[in-house]
Order: sequence, then structure tokens, then C-alpha cells
Amino acid sequence: MKILIIDDERSIRNSLREILTEEGYVVDVAEDGVSGVKAALGGHYDVIFSDIKMPQMDGVEVLGKLVAEGVDSPVVMISGHADINTAVDCIKKGAFDFIEKPLDLNRVLITIKNATDKVALTSQNKILKKKVFGGGKMIGESEPMMHIREMISKVAPTPARVLIIGPNGSGKELVARSLHAESDRSAAPYIEVNCAAIPSELIESELFGHEKGSFTSAIKQHKGKFEQADGGTLFLDEIGDMSLAAQAKVLRVLQENKLSRVGSDVDIKVDVRVIAATNKDLRKEIEAGNFREDLYHRLSVIVIKVPSLDERKSDIPLLIDYFVEQVCNETALPRKTFSQEAVQYLTERSWKGNIRELRTVVERLLILGDEVITIKNIEDYV
Repeated sequence: MKILIIDDERSIRNSLREILTEEGYVVDVAEDGVSGVKAALGGHYDVIFSDIKMPQMDGVEVLGKLVAEGVDSPVVMISGHADINTAVDCIKKGAFDFIEKPLDLNRVLITIKNATDKVALTSQNKILKKKVFGGGKMIGESEPMMHIREMISKVAPTPARVLIIGPNGSGKELVARSLHAESDRSAAPYIEVNCAAIPSELIESELFGHEKGSFTSAIKQHKGKFEQADGGTLFLDEIGDMSLAAQAKVLRVLQENKLSRVGSDVDIKVDVRVIAATNKDLRKEIEAGNFREDLYHRLSVIVIKVPSLDERKSDIPLLIDYFVEQVCNETALPRKTFSQEAVQYLTERSWKGNIRELRTVVERLLILGDEVITIKNIEDYV
């Protein structure tokens, strides 16, 4: 485990290095903020200790620089001249902890353990999120899929709103989840709303919440999806089916970052990244008077087009392998293989239901097909 100590007092940095080396840590030292930042950017450290009062660049500036450069090592601030306000300010700016001089060895060791435990927990959380979000992995090596991956990697770290368009069953939801999983909001809530599945008279209550007694069945206060997603991402699937009244309220939230629950005039501030998806041509919906043009422009800062499965047939063999693995793991079905002829047959077939239909077919063949699934099995059961 590597530790970096940034302190302009030679006696403190050397004594701390000796103590931590005896405890089994690998320790590097820097005599000022400038060289400390250079060391931190040039290698990975499990924990960084930084003094606050230093020449050239003080500890608060060091902290700000490390945060701005995306250094994810926990930074512990140390000082013999600071007060509680300074400590609170450092924590707000991203420091993991604050220790006063003279340094207490037990406190230092406990802080190191807490910092490394937090890093490990964060890492485990990311792994779990990847499992939940399908590993953030888009299956396929076709040109359209490579383009989508490239767009996700560029767009995910930004706050830009994204409109995902594509036919039903093409994987729009997976694109939305990948955008969230690779964003700075990945540790915050990810909330999905299928606008087509909610009756028009309930959509406003679902999205914006309601106060107790605001309508007949409102027996208690309810937080809407926007509030539930505060700090995170809200995915509005099939937004082309949303009523014009609800569209107007969504537009207000996007413009002002605030909403009011049904039955209330009180404004509630929210910080939500909105990702929307539709299988409709929203420009035609605008012409027909079914969709607001101003909302369309707010949502479509970035547009990602998800191809139909028929437009990426070269990915079908990979998808079959993936679905065999997925279905067998989820259902404990015995593993079966597809003959090359069967794979080719499925590849040449047209898929109106896209990826969703392919998965259903693979699952059906795993249940009903032979040990090696053949063209005859497909003809019999599909």
C-alpha cells in the first residue's frame, strides 16, 4: 500500500515516513505543494496526507488541484494552525478527513484504515452497479455498436441531456443505464419511468409527486420520480406518449430545476440529469401537435440512434452466446449449444422484435431444443 506525504516541515514528513514504513507501508514524500501534486499525478497512492500551510501552493490549493484532475485517492489534511471552519471547508472541497498536529499515531493509522476501507467499499459498489446495469457492456462489435460505445464514453461524463431513438426492443434502456453507470452521478439514484405505461391522469402525480388530499386517492404525501432521482438520473422511456400537460411541467423542471407537487404551490429544487427515449419520430409528432417543440430541443442536446437488430446482423452470433449464458445462469437450465447452421439461420432471419425477440427465441430453444440446437428445432419451435 502506497502513501504520499506532502509537508514542508522536514522533521514531520521524515518522522511520519519512518513510522509508516515500520508499519509496512510504502511511503513517498514531497516538500511542497507543487512537487506533491506532481507526484500524485504521476503515480497512484492509496492515501495522500497534505499539510495546509505551505509555501508556493498551500494544502487547500493542492486539494483543489487533485480533485480537478480527477485523482481518486483519499486526501487527509493535516495542520497545527487550523480551526474547525478550515476543517469543514476542506471536507466540503473533497478531503477525506482532517487531523490536527501534533499527530497522534493511532489516529493516523485509524484514518488510513478508514480511508482504504471506503475505497474498497466504493470499488465493490461500482462492481455491483455494473452487474445491475448489465456491466455497462453493449454486446456487439458492429460499426453501429462501436459508434454508440464511443458516444456513450464522450457524453456520459457531461451533464448533457440525451435523447435515445430506436425501435421497440432495440436496447434503448441499456444505453440509458450505461450513460448513468459511466457518469459522475453513478453513485446516485437511477430512476426509470415508462411514460406509455402510466395513465395520462396519473403521469403528473408520478413524475412530480402530490400532497395529501390533493385528489381523492391521495391519502398521503408522495414524492415523484423527479424528487426520487435528485442528484442522479431520470430515464423517461417512451416520452413521445406523454400528455401535453405533463410535457409543459417537464419543460419547467428542465428550465428552472424546480417543481411543485400536485396540490401545492411550493417550489422544490431538484438536480436531475434527464435521459429520454422514444420509438416515435418526434419531429412528426411536433407537426401533428402531439409534442412540444421547445421540449424536444431541451431534450435533444445529444441524440443517440439505436439500430434495429436487422441493421446489425453481424452481432447476432455474439448475442446468441450472451443470451445462452444469461438465460442458463438465471434459470438453471442445462447449457446447450447452437450448431453453426442454426446460428447462420438465425442471423439471416428478420427480427421485427429486435433484441428482445432474439432473447425470447433463445430461451425457448434452450427449453425445447436438443442438446445441440439445430435448424429443425428452430423450424419446429419458432
